[in-house]
Amino acid sequence: MLSSVLLFLNIGSSEMILILFVALLLFGGNKLPELARGLGKGIRDFKDASEGVKREIHNQINNYDEKPSEPVVRNSDTETGTNTTTASEEPGHTEHDSTVKKEY
Repeated sequence: MLSSVLLFLNIGSSEMILILFVALLLFGGNKLPELARGLGKGIRDFKDASEGVKREIHNQINNYDEKPSEPVVRNSDTETGTNTTTASEEPGHTEHDSTVKKEY
């Protein structure tokens, strides 16, 4: 794994030693193990989260494929042509409330 990363970044052994030496100078010998541990934990958490997202996407895709198609239910009133609208549902019909005042 590390060699594939190094090949991708085109970093040789001398460059890697230089980077580690600069990190040792900047952070000190006591702080480097803590930084490496934190970096490793962060990478592991990122991998776990990305695997969880992949798993959730695959589950959703599988659940979508497994759902049977629901039958279409038609309303029998619309097929027979009967209309059961009430007076308040008729177009143009409004009920007026005498207590409501309109302001212009």
